This record gives sequence, C-alpha cells and structure tokens, in this order.
Amino acid sequence: MARDCVLAIDQGTTGSTALVVSAEGAVVGRGYREITQHYPRPGWVEHDPDEIWRKTLEAILDARRAAGSARLVAVGITNQRETTVVWDAATGQPVHPAIVWQCRRSAPLCEELRAAGLSDWFAERTGLVLDAYFSGTKLRWLLDNVPGLRARAEKGQVRFGTIDSWLIWKLSGGKVHATDYSNASRTLLFNLHTLDWDPDILDRLAIPGSLLPRAVSSSQVLGQTVAAEVAEVAGAEGRAEALPAGVPIAGAAGDQQAALFGQACFSPGMVKTTYGTGAFLLMNTGARPVVSRRGLLTTVAWGLDGRVEYALEGSLFIAGAAIQWLRDELGLLRTSAESEAVAARVPDAGGVYLVPAFVGLGAPHWDMYARGTIVGLTRGTSRAHLVRAALESIAYQTRDVVDAMAAEAGTPLGEIRIDGGAAANNLLAQFQADVLGVPVVRPKVTETTALGAAYLAGLAIGLWRRQELAALWQVDRRFEPAMPADRREALYRGWLRAVERAKGWAGE
Repeated sequence: MARDCVLAIDQGTTGSTALVVSAEGAVVGRGYREITQHYPRPGWVEHDPDEIWRKTLEAILDARRAAGSARLVAVGITNQRETTVVWDAATGQPVHPAIVWQCRRSAPLCEELRAAGLSDWFAERTGLVLDAYFSGTKLRWLLDNVPGLRARAEKGQVRFGTIDSWLIWKLSGGKVHATDYSNASRTLLFNLHTLDWDPDILDRLAIPGSLLPRAVSSSQVLGQTVAAEVAEVAGAEGRAEALPAGVPIAGAAGDQQAALFGQACFSPGMVKTTYGTGAFLLMNTGARPVVSRRGLLTTVAWGLDGRVEYALEGSLFIAGAAIQWLRDELGLLRTSAESEAVAARVPDAGGVYLVPAFVGLGAPHWDMYARGTIVGLTRGTSRAHLVRAALESIAYQTRDVVDAMAAEAGTPLGEIRIDGGAAANNLLAQFQADVLGVPVVRPKVTETTALGAAYLAGLAIGLWRRQELAALWQVDRRFEPAMPADRREALYRGWLRAVERAKGWAGE
C-alpha cells in the first residue's frame, strides 16, 4: 500500500537535492544533481536557470524511484536565497543567467547608496546591510545592463524571483508567481514591518513593482503541480515523468530559515549553523525583529499559523567552498570528504590561518573588498596544515558571528545545532565546540534544510501538527568543548589578526 509522503526540493548553490519524507519524518528517497558554476569575470558568479530546473527534475525522479510506491501529498521548496532570476512572463524563458548570491557585480551601486547616507534607511526597513549579497541591487543591475529589459519590465512583460519563485513558477506551469516571507526578506526590497514590498525602496532603486512576486506565508497551499518530464539520460530521446500533476505546492522557505525549522529551533534563543558552500547561523528571536548593531542581519524566520517569527542571522560567504578550492584549484584533496583524514595527520594548524575571503567577508565584518589570505606559513608547513587551517577557518568565522549574536541577545549561547554537508566532519565539529566553548549538537538527519521544507509543506496539508515536529528531531552526537580556555582565546586572537590582514584588500 502506498504511503503518504512529502517531496522536499532543496535547490542549493552547488546542486539540487530532492528528498521524499514519510509521515514518520524518515527520508525514504533521495536524489541529487550538481549544477554548473559560471564565473564570467572575477567576482562574478552565475547559474543557468534552465539547468537548475532540469537538474531539479532529475533529482526528483531519482528520489521518487528510490522511494518506491510513495504517494506524494505535498511539495515543499527551499532554496539558495538571494540568487536572482528574471524571466519572460509569456514564455517562461530566462532573459539572463541567474546572478548568484556570491556575485559582487553590484558592489559599486551599494557604495553609491552608502555614500548617499542610506545605510540606516535601508536597515530600518529591511533589517539588512547595503551589500551586493542581496537581490535588490542585482535586479537593478539587470535592468540597467540587459538591453531592452527595463522597457519590458515597465510594460509588465517580465518577472523577477529568487529561486523559490522560479521553481514555483515552473512547477505550476506558470500559474503561480509567489515567494514566501523568508525569501522576500532577503531581497533588500521587503519591509519587515509591513510585510510587503517597500514602495520607497522600489522607487529609490527604480524597480517596477509589476516584476515582483506575491509574498505569502511559508506554509500554505499556493497551487498545484503540472506533470513534468525529464530525459532518462542527458541527450536521450526517452523521457520519464519526474513529477505528477495535481500535487499541492504547500511550503517554501529560504534554505537557512528552513534549516532552522528543520532543526526544531522553535523557541527564542535557539541557534543553528548550516555548513554548506557558505555557512549560516540563525538565532530564533520570536515574534519581534531584533535590530542588530553588530553586523548581523534581521530576517524573517518563517510565516506560519497567521503570524511571522523572526531571526538574527550571520552569513559566512565561504565555508565548504574553501575545501572545494583546495580540491579543485590546488589539487590538495581528491574529495572534500578526505579533508578530515588529511587534517587529522597534524595535531593543529601549526600557526597557519587561512582567511577564505574569496568574495569578501560577510557578517559581522561586511567587507566587500577583503580577499583570501594565508598567514603563518613556514618551511615546515605541510599539505595537512593547510587543509586543517581551511577547516578551522569555518569554526573561527562561526565564532565571529556567535560572539556578535550573544551580545545582541544579551545572553550566552547554551549550545549550537549543526547541519549541512560538513557537519559529518567530526574534526570540524569538535574544533567548533572547542573554539566556541559550548556543546555542538549534530542531529541524526543532517539534511535539515530539506526536512524543514518538508515540515512546512506537511503542516499546510495537515500531515503534521507543529507540536509533533520537535519529537521527530533526534540527536546523533554531542561534541563537548575540551580545549583549555587560555588556548582557545590565544588561537582566536591569532585568527582576528589574520582577518585584519585580509580586510580592505584592493590589490595594491
């Protein structure tokens, strides 16, 4: 007998994951496809929206086949957030490659806005800082630089969205143009207080309102899927049904907010960090937005049950991508998973610090012009020291954010829940506990981003009740801090000195 399951789509920076999740919260099917990264100029990063859609369907097909006779009762979506797509409203064809959240091409516009004294003006409305990270200035760049696009936008002929909107549009056959509050809050265009697009910001950035999706709750039925097919093998004529028609599209949230939900961080003060291409820490702050004075972001956590809950966030632009760099560009690793074994060959990093500011520094520094730096090299520095320094950089950057969060919240951190690919790295998890001085807790299922999307969709159709979800979250391992405090603080002071070397680099 077929069992009711939720399909969770997790469209990330490096690939698309699909999970089929049972009513018991178990992952019964999984699919994954990598997507191509494009770097047309230094500091620019792009994706192909059509490839994202195709690879997402392929991942869905794999997950459904692995799940056997599962009956899909809802679809939930989570996504790389600030990545910007504009497409033709009639044909659904993208008008330009997607501009990825890592892309720095709109940095000059952010400088202009800051120079005009608008930093606080934007922060008060959106909870965000003026940085090229966010979607609003990316959209303005497209309107200014794609020939004819502004005229088409003013005529209502094109649509803008983050990746959730793009997938919802495709899943619904172009019938639904929507985003949830959590994704909307990452655009630099959304007012946290009115929970709507801010007309003054749209006017300031010269963005026509007709481009924008409808902002809605993170857990509600938005529409239904249309049947979607995909080639059995790339380039082959044979096609298979990846997704049936008529499945409710019932949940959506930005990847980090979905991970907070999937980690069952339902109470104010609870914190999670997701190790992915970047790393992202969120603290649940409850029913009120907390304005940060220490370089953190104020963001919507989710909209649910007729109300909105908020979070403080610190974003690390480069985390797992530092390990990928060692693998792909320097050839120091065969696989990313090998990093733990290689790093464990040495007892510490030998005084080496790697600051992976390849696309600038995020929270709490917000330096668009910082660049990657390695300090402390000696003749005795080995491959293992460099790999260990790269892993440790993830933990040090996390501490930068945790210290700011604890100060904003006015209370010390009790524990931190971790997820994402690098959460499987025991060496990193233990060093993270050591450098923070608090326990690090890893759940049995670390794909909590996709689980969060599944939970939100399941709630919308009544598959679960919210109070049942905390019981589905289970601990795999708890890492207790073991490093002496004086050693921890000495190492961290060295990291802060290395960060100062990386800041403000302009190539002189």
